Amino acid sequence: MSNRSLLALILFSLLSFSALAQTNTTAGSCNKTVYLTFDTGNMSVAETVAEILKRHNVKATFFLANEKTFRGDYALGDSWKSFWQTMVQEGHHFGSHTYDHDYFVKDGPRNEVFIKPQFGPEAGKTMLMSEASFCKDIREVNQRFVELTGEPIQKIWRAPGGKTSPRLISMGNLCGYQHIAWAPAGFLGDELNSDRYPNAMLLEKASQGIKDGDITMAHLGIWSRKDPWAPAVLEALIVNLKKRGFCFATLPKTGSNQSK
Repeated sequence: MSNRSLLALILFSLLSFSALAQTNTTAGSCNKTVYLTFDTGNMSVAETVAEILKRHNVKATFFLANEKTFRGDYALGDSWKSFWQTMVQEGHHFGSHTYDHDYFVKDGPRNEVFIKPQFGPEAGKTMLMSEASFCKDIREVNQRFVELTGEPIQKIWRAPGGKTSPRLISMGNLCGYQHIAWAPAGFLGDELNSDRYPNAMLLEKASQGIKDGDITMAHLGIWSRKDPWAPAVLEALIVNLKKRGFCFATLPKTGSNQSK
């Protein structure tokens, strides 16, 4: 090989390495953080969501309740065991959504609250719950998740529908669980009417509106929406947020749980 050819080869290699290094730096850099969270819902797009998150190397946080699924079983039933085990192995985080998906109705007398479970033996009944009873329902998710996966959930919870009161939040705190709501821009709209709120509208709103530190909220399937939110919105939203310089992190916020 002539000296000229050798010089050209060396120059080409250096330029290629420089371009690769610049690409990797750009792809791996971010200066903002967003927290993707999902409530169980009817689980109809659970596997689709999992595939998208894995493809884009994004970690999310899932709030779990034993909700009835599109298959006629329940989200924390044995039939979903392998799914949750895989999600644990892939590094996602998990919180309680109350075992029976308990909707807060109002504060009760003394240190009690009125709750209406959506599932379970008391489904549809408005019940008066003490701190101990409510704590049991939050913790039951953890107990069941350990049975399914061998791993505990994080010490976080989310009230169904986002309905709370200072007393309810305090009850969760005394139980050792931090309540996690979502940012206004983080409401991703997957439970809204498809005709009035088409996927393109939801994608544009979220892509532009989400800010640094925002927590988002969607479901792993929702009964009321005809046009599924995932994959149409989710995958494009992840791409758009990455272009805006966002990293994706899990809850609770620790600063060391980011995915790019």
